[in-house]
Amino acid sequence: MKRLVLILGLIAAFGLAPALADQTYMDTSCGTWVNDTWVPNGNCPPDNDHLRHDQVTGTITSVSGHLVTLQQSNRSVVINDQPALDAKQTGKVAAGRMVVAYGYWLDGTFYATAIY
Repeated sequence: MKRLVLILGLIAAFGLAPALADQTYMDTSCGTWVNDTWVPNGNCPPDNDHLRHDQVTGTITSVSGHLVTLQQSNRSVVINDQPALDAKQTGKVAAGRMVVAYGYWLDGTFYATAIY
């Protein structure tokens, strides 16, 4: 919690508060995905240990509400697809589907903003 307060304070100090004014991060306020590459627009701080844009690929093995488990070649990863659900950017989320999830890691949790 102290880290979040410090980061929000730094954001406000550098005039970046509109993009992250509340504690809900909005991916579209900070950039966009272009050809599988995250392109920041300069409205938010650069990726760091707290927040990092990424893509995750794998086969869906289970779905429980907004949590989707993906099997990758060497591990399973659970992602939160609520942002993608809110944006209607998920398609059919069902076991057996191979997907690429675009989004961001926030404090160790992957939030998908789009699933293809």
